Amino acid sequence: MTKFTLNGKTVTYKGDANKTLLWFVREDEGLTGSKFGCGVAMCGACTMHLNGNPVRACSTPMSAVNGATVTTIEGISSKVANAVQSAWETLDVVQCGYCQSGQIMSAVALLKNNPSPSDADIDSAMNGNLCRCATYHRIRAAIHNAASQLAKEA
Repeated sequence: MTKFTLNGKTVTYKGDANKTLLWFVREDEGLTGSKFGCGVAMCGACTMHLNGNPVRACSTPMSAVNGATVTTIEGISSKVANAVQSAWETLDVVQCGYCQSGQIMSAVALLKNNPSPSDADIDSAMNGNLCRCATYHRIRAAIHNAASQLAKEA
């Protein structure tokens, strides 16, 4: 049995401990914002937060989340998350949109840990979040924009 917190709600899972977090969240909980991309933790479309840190949910077994706190794109809410989402809209980052939940989850984690990231910091933190539409320059600009917004509010 796996018991954990998902988006602020206590959840108990009694199924296969090897089922991945992504498929549990999508199939059992009906939260489809996190996407299946590659299935081998290489593209970042499935990124969620596990105890505040970004993880690839497509390769995270349910056994790894026992006692943990998991946040999906549907449950993310904080000053940082709001700044990131606002910057994404302001700078029109999204093209097709498929990768964006994973991109946003990684960007939020970055800014929580580093409120004033350099380009190199952003590139490092976002490494492994693939965008088939190649909006990387807009993603980087949006992260800088969100950092600026947060600095003004501080």
